[in-house]
Amino acid sequence: MPLSEHEERLLAQMEAALSQEDPKLVSALSQKKSKRSPLLSLGLIALGFITLFVGLVSQVVIAGVAGFIVALAGLYRLITTSRSGLAGAKAPRGKRKSRFNSILEERWERRQFGDDQQQ
Repeated sequence: MPLSEHEERLLAQMEAALSQEDPKLVSALSQKKSKRSPLLSLGLIALGFITLFVGLVSQVVIAGVAGFIVALAGLYRLITTSRSGLAGAKAPRGKRKSRFNSILEERWERRQFGDDQQQ
């Protein structure tokens, strides 16, 4: 469903205000995020280990070192991919934690007030 003219104007005003208030946020949100597949990273790690073990068995040092570097590159790629994926998940986790804490606080208060009323 398309936006009305009034809604489009409001949206444009909000975008302009946001870009003036926090240009770093606007640039971070407008960047295209590359979706890295963890399968490629896991494949690099597996290929690296295979090459490493082949180098160990055949006693070719260069193959072992190359396998280690490939596995390390795959692990680095996997870690950096998961960190960027977690950046978006931190906010909901914090909300869940604060909700969890508020539930615990409510229970604690009920216990305290319940104990005071009984005495």
